[in-house]
Amino acid sequence: MSVLSRNAVVFSTHCIISNVLRSLFIDFNSYFASVEQQVHPELRGKPIAVVPVMTDTTSAIAASYEAKRFGVKTGTLVADAKRMCPGLILVQAGHVSYIEYHHRLVEVVESVIHVKKVMSIDEMACELIGSMRNEDRAREIARDVKRAIYENVGTEMKCSIGIAPNDFLAKTATDMQKPDGLVVIHQEDLPGVLFPLELQELCGIGRNMYKRLYKHGIYTVEMLCSASKQQLREVWGGIEGERMWQRLRGEELAPMVTHKSTVGHSHVLEPTLRSWEGACGVLHRLMQKAAMRLRSYELLTGNLYISIRYVDGSRWKADMNLTVTQDTVQLTSALVALLNAVPPTNAKPIKVSMALNKVEPLGSTPLPMFKNTGPAREQLNTGLDAINKKYGKNTLYVGSAHDALNSAPLRIAFNHIPDLNLDDDS
Repeated sequence: MSVLSRNAVVFSTHCIISNVLRSLFIDFNSYFASVEQQVHPELRGKPIAVVPVMTDTTSAIAASYEAKRFGVKTGTLVADAKRMCPGLILVQAGHVSYIEYHHRLVEVVESVIHVKKVMSIDEMACELIGSMRNEDRAREIARDVKRAIYENVGTEMKCSIGIAPNDFLAKTATDMQKPDGLVVIHQEDLPGVLFPLELQELCGIGRNMYKRLYKHGIYTVEMLCSASKQQLREVWGGIEGERMWQRLRGEELAPMVTHKSTVGHSHVLEPTLRSWEGACGVLHRLMQKAAMRLRSYELLTGNLYISIRYVDGSRWKADMNLTVTQDTVQLTSALVALLNAVPPTNAKPIKVSMALNKVEPLGSTPLPMFKNTGPAREQLNTGLDAINKKYGKNTLYVGSAHDALNSAPLRIAFNHIPDLNLDDDS
C-alpha cells in the first residue's frame, strides 16, 4: 500500500509560514577536473577524466563537463570511458592541488560572505543574516562570490549556488542548474519545486535508503513530501526521519553532534604492486598513515580491519579486536597476524583497504590491566610524528612499509579534507 493512500499528510498544512532565505550554499562544479584545467591550461575545453592511477582497470573519480557530455561520470570504468568518449584525456589526481585550491576558495568566499561550514572539499554553506535575506541582496551576494572566484582564483573554477530557507534545500538547489547555476527556492515554492527530482538526488538518500523508501511504498519525491513525520521515522529507523520531514519543509535544524567512528584508507594497486609483497607493503603503508592520523585526532582504536580484492573479483577480508591503542608497533603486529591468515591464491591483488574501527577519544576508556606499551613506546610514536611533520613524510617509518613508500598517495574522502602536514606525500 502506498504512502499516499495511508493517511497521507498534506504538505502545505505543516509548512512554516515564512519567506526567510537563511542559507547560501556553494557547490564547485566538477571540482577535481576544474582544478586540473585551471592548473594546466592545455586541458581547458577538452574532455578529461581524473583517475587515481593510470590504468584502464580503475574508475574515474571526476570528469570535466566536456567528458560528461559523452556520459563519462564519477565511477565510470576507464576502459568504458575511453569507448564512450574518443579523445578522452586521463589525468592522474593531484590531491595536493585540490586541497590548496580549496583553501584559496574558502578565503575568497570569506571576502564576500562568512563561510558557516565547510561541508566537503567542493561544498560550503554560508548563513544569510539581516538584509542578506532579501532575495535581491542574496542574489547580489551570489554574483559577487562568482565574480571574486573568477578574478582571484581562476576562470575555470565555476560553481553553482543555491539560496533557500535551510542548508538542505540550498544544497538541493545547487543541483538544479549546473554548471555555473544560481537557483533560489522560496518557502512558497515547496514542495512542488522538488517534485521533478529523483529521490536519490536528495542529500541523505543513497542506494540503501532508496531501497528502504521503495520498501515502504515511497517511489517519488512527491510521495516523500506527502509522508507523515511518523512514517519517515519508521523508514529511517529513528529521529533522522523526523529531521528529513523538517528539512523538506524549510525548517532550520540544529546540527547533530557526530563522532568519528573509523580512520582508514584504501588504494588501487599500481600494476607493479599487484603481487602479494606489493599488497602487504601498501597495507603497512596505509596502516602507518592511519595510525598517525589517529594520534592527531587524539583517538584510540579497538579494532583493525583489512580487505584485499583480487583481479578475478574475489575478495578476502578480516578484522581483529585489540586492546585499545594508537601505537604503530602494536598495530603493525596486529596487521602481520591478519596477513598471516590470508589463504594462498594465484589471483593477483588489485585493491587493498584497511580501517581502524571502534575508535574512542583518549581518556574515555579504562586503561588496560596489562599495558603492551609504556612511556618509551609513546615517546617513539610522538617522535615519529614530529620528525615526519618537520622533515617530510617517510623520513622515519616502520620497515614493513619500505617497498610501498611511493604508493598510497594522498587521497581526499568526500567529507574529509586532509591536513597537508599529516597526509601530504610530496
